[in-house]
Amino acid sequence: MLRNRDFLLLFAGQGISRLGDGLYTAAVSWIAWSLSHDPGSVAFVIVAANLPTFLFTVVGASYADRYDRRRLMIATDLGRFALVALAPPLLLAGALSLTVLTVGAALLSLVGAPFAPARNALVPRIVPAERLVEANGLLQVAFRSAYFVGPLLLAPLLAFASMPVVLALDAATFLASAATLARMRVPHVAAERVGLREDLAAGFAVLREAPDVMVVIGTFVLALVAASGFLTVGVVALVGERLDGQGGEYGLLLGIAGVAEVFGAFAVARLRLRNLALTAVLAWAVLGAFRFPLGLTTTPAAAGALLAVTGFSSALTDIPLVALVQRRIPDRHLAKVFGLWEGGIAGAVALAPVIAAFLIAHVGVRTGFMLSGAGLIALSGVAALTLARAGALRPAERPA
Repeated sequence: MLRNRDFLLLFAGQGISRLGDGLYTAAVSWIAWSLSHDPGSVAFVIVAANLPTFLFTVVGASYADRYDRRRLMIATDLGRFALVALAPPLLLAGALSLTVLTVGAALLSLVGAPFAPARNALVPRIVPAERLVEANGLLQVAFRSAYFVGPLLLAPLLAFASMPVVLALDAATFLASAATLARMRVPHVAAERVGLREDLAAGFAVLREAPDVMVVIGTFVLALVAASGFLTVGVVALVGERLDGQGGEYGLLLGIAGVAEVFGAFAVARLRLRNLALTAVLAWAVLGAFRFPLGLTTTPAAAGALLAVTGFSSALTDIPLVALVQRRIPDRHLAKVFGLWEGGIAGAVALAPVIAAFLIAHVGVRTGFMLSGAGLIALSGVAALTLARAGALRPAERPA
């Protein structure tokens, strides 16, 4: 796959971009904690960083289906660079308050809303259909490798440099992504110029004809509601309260989960999955089983081990989903379906920290993680039964 010039450029550029994303996520969460020492404030900033994506991704994805996806991605990268480049001088001037941080995170989310659907919809134009699982697996290796390096860089950068340097590095990754996209030679497929409302209606009609895609996307979004808040607010509270750690330990734990996700993505890229839909929903049960005891841990080593297993399992939740959508949905509507998924992710990630903060405040870190794990196991079982009852497990996709 890496001999494919366009795929290699996408692989490298988006890997660099994801490094910046990982660094940004850890930095913003820790800045919010440093300014407030309150899990609720961390949750509020995370909500602001995802709510605009939830509201505008599907609309942005419609433009990606009707216009040039590559140029749209370049434009969003340049816009995000301009926004993040403002943060270091604000921080140096002492003007980066919790309010400014929240507004900036929301604006960055708004500008970047169309990017991920356009990127996922671009892959089938440069990769043969029979190699989509391998291609998406390799892309996830690049994404997750870079993403786990991002949090791991937080501790040494804060030790030897400063938070403004961290944010400046994040801004530079957007320029790198734009440069690699500009060098790609992707054929632009001319689409019928229809109105936004008509285009969205046609996309939803196509999605209704693919029940397996609907079940897998719905399961993924609901699972994130139960899970993702405990990987942000929950791990922050676990480090700060039960493990008596600092920002470096928090970044290390996120990095460990990321390393495991890399190995999981590499393993999935080498598998010949016979049932993409069933694989995607059952993986949440495995993740939930090891998320359940995470709140009981009293040492960073034990927490890291459990996060490693859940990280490995998470690769089986999204790589099969992406390949399933790319195979089942026509190119004309591909970005919109991915936009629906990304919008659902953003909504879930915006809601999940609020739920996690509420549970932690009322039942504690330990019980909160248990409830999260149990919810994932139950949801996985319901989704598998729904796939079977809806007839979504077609004979060609049934496991041996």
